[in-house]
Amino acid sequence: MSIKVFVDAVRKSINEQNWYAALALALALPDMCSKLESPNLLNTGMRYKNWYNKYMLLKYTRKIGANETTHVFLNADDFYALRCSYLHQGSQDITGQKARKILEDFNFVAPHGRGTIHLNKLNNTLQLQVDIFCEDICVAIERWINDVLDNNDKIKERAELLLTIKCLENTFSL
Repeated sequence: MSIKVFVDAVRKSINEQNWYAALALALALPDMCSKLESPNLLNTGMRYKNWYNKYMLLKYTRKIGANETTHVFLNADDFYALRCSYLHQGSQDITGQKARKILEDFNFVAPHGRGTIHLNKLNNTLQLQVDIFCEDICVAIERWINDVLDNNDKIKERAELLLTIKCLENTFSL
């Protein structure tokens, strides 16, 4: 079993414009990777945020303005707060999340065919185009697969324990 099937499922959801499923699974993937990599680190938030800092932070950091000031649009704390808020409560409002640091809310938009509307910040709300955000997570997961999973037999063994859905078209098997 490979975590790649989950990445494929996110991309299939994106292609089918099943935004809520794509976002939910995409936000769950860093949990899966970080648990496979660090099973003894019991603090889920710490694992998740460490993974984000290593694999996604640079993607959500930009130089802005005439002085090219470095600005982090999405930090690990707010990414984890989004994960908690969306997966546990179905909300993009993260004001009730202890983990949050800067942001208060997210505004997800679907692609509309006239360019992209991604990574815009107004006050403490971050606007993200859902397909781009989910694809960014998929690309980060693939980097993790190349960096970690493909080079560690113990992690590969743990990955074999991931949930598998079997297709029983013409046979019955347990």
